[in-house]
Amino acid sequence: MVKILITDEIHEDAVKILERVGDVEIATNLSKEELKKKIEDVDVIVVRSGTKLTRDVLEHAKKLKIIARAGVGVDNIDVQYATEKGIIVVNSPDASSISVAELTMGLMLSAARNIPQATASLKRGEWDRKSFKGIELYGKTLGVIGLGRIGQQVVKRAKAFGMNIVGYDPYIPEDVARSLGVKLLNDINELCKVSDFITLHVPLTPKTRHIIGKEQISLMKKNAIIVNCARGGLIDEKALYEALKDRRIRSAALDVFEEEPPKDNPLLTLDNVIGTPHQGASTEEAQKSAGIIVAEQIVKILRGEPAENIVNLPAIPSEKMGKLKPYMELAEKLGLMAIQLLDRSIEKVELIYSGEIAKEDTEMVKRSFLKGMLSPILLAGVNLVNAPSVAKSRNIKVIEGTISESEHGNAIKVLAEGKSEKVSLVGSVIEGKPVLKEIDGYKVDIKPEGIICIIRHIDRPGMIGKVGLLLGDYGINIAGMQVGRKEPGGESIMILNVDHVIPEDVLERLKNLENIKDAKVINL
Repeated sequence: MVKILITDEIHEDAVKILERVGDVEIATNLSKEELKKKIEDVDVIVVRSGTKLTRDVLEHAKKLKIIARAGVGVDNIDVQYATEKGIIVVNSPDASSISVAELTMGLMLSAARNIPQATASLKRGEWDRKSFKGIELYGKTLGVIGLGRIGQQVVKRAKAFGMNIVGYDPYIPEDVARSLGVKLLNDINELCKVSDFITLHVPLTPKTRHIIGKEQISLMKKNAIIVNCARGGLIDEKALYEALKDRRIRSAALDVFEEEPPKDNPLLTLDNVIGTPHQGASTEEAQKSAGIIVAEQIVKILRGEPAENIVNLPAIPSEKMGKLKPYMELAEKLGLMAIQLLDRSIEKVELIYSGEIAKEDTEMVKRSFLKGMLSPILLAGVNLVNAPSVAKSRNIKVIEGTISESEHGNAIKVLAEGKSEKVSLVGSVIEGKPVLKEIDGYKVDIKPEGIICIIRHIDRPGMIGKVGLLLGDYGINIAGMQVGRKEPGGESIMILNVDHVIPEDVLERLKNLENIKDAKVINL
């Protein structure tokens, strides 16, 4: 039974989904040491932002296959180390987009109209209308840093308020920004200069840490309002504090902080700062959706089905995955063949795609090849997630290319080099099934499955009979046979599908037959 550990609260409907596929334990508010102990023998762990799955915690995970984050951000998870260990990380990126966007607009309006300060004054029995004069959103310029899912939702809502939108996102094409009604700027400093309101919607990475710093704040308008519902650390809090204290910008509205919960944070002493306790995704709808989405992702992965929200794999729509799947299967078989034909030593690989696969993103096909190639080396722990990093750690050079046409149509050609040998393989997808079409230039037509014996020999009469008799003497049944040659009387290749593994001593006798140059057995 699959063991599933839930360490942060998720919706009860998500728990019910998981209980159908595994033995579920809910253990919240664990100390680090308790978490290290619990994680030792679980297959799946489900977390939100509260649980920190750092390297020193994950080092204790002996069976862990899936980390599921019920939410968007994964900065509480060491994704790189999880990838190295072959642990799949999934999240629910769409679940909280609307909730965070709505909180962003709520904080923007609250800061613009001083709503929290006015409410506090009213509750103190005061009626002070003059002190809380605000500004309108209408006609103002909103600078959006990050035009991903949440950023785009904010843009839609801000447009409804009659705001002019400028954006900064080096990963968004200009035509996409244009379709959203956003003027795309290439310089974040320029955005800070022209914006009346600024909102951040990017992940926290070494590159984005303090993306709003002293320099950017110094460029802002005196009446500027900054909103952060993304991640603490995107803004240099010390620089922000100094600017707000000196009234060099109008105000800030923060849902996130560099340290959470914030301890003695001077920002919270200022009357022109409003905040919420990291509650961007804290709506009933978002929490339910986040839990159900990751629960469904876990079920799919456990069943061997493609999942949409794997963080440490490329995001591929299900219709694309359906098209890629037979090529992934073919690539894995070619990888298994290559490593076994080169006696488990590969230093360089070239993958050349032709036909319909040449027009697709081949990242998953490449990963499938590497998984097949590396599995016989490491026996366990190699999967689609960590195969590229394992190959890199072994200094295996991987090159990809395409050709417009091939005699085999929709095909993958593999050129693999070991320390002293080379091998060339060509496989094709025919009627949705993988077929091996060439080995080292010899034309063949076989299904790459089961136990295959590949014999290199000189084309002489009676060779097939000699091989058949020898194997028959040892009770090894030949299920199928093909012979490929380039010219009569020259070097040829014989491929046998056999029902049983050929023992080493029998393989040596096979190699010693007259006119046989080499024989290898591969298991697919």
